[in-house]
Amino acid sequence: MIRGDGAEGQGETTAPFVARKTYRRRRLMDVARLLPIVGAVLFAIPLMWPSPDPYPAPDSMGGMPLSRAMIYVLSVWAMLILSSFVFGLAVRRWADHWTGVNEGPQEGGGD
Repeated sequence: MIRGDGAEGQGETTAPFVARKTYRRRRLMDVARLLPIVGAVLFAIPLMWPSPDPYPAPDSMGGMPLSRAMIYVLSVWAMLILSSFVFGLAVRRWADHWTGVNEGPQEGGGD
């Protein structure tokens, strides 16, 4: 077993750092796990906004209008799509480094 906390026993090796490829792969996996959670939290924020008062008093703010809430939800939706696209590009870029395989078309004909 490899431990990096300084409490190694007999036969255990220390590994305070991981390889750069492994570190980056783990961070991208963390993003993949957190992106749906962040999206759910951002979509739940309008639920905490006060509802508009059907009979507002003069010169008072009665709550968040539905139009602003819809603009917020659509903006979050677009942001999640964009962040998923950027995440996909990052994964594609690092896939060659992780596997060492090129995903392009292979040259040379094989029978």
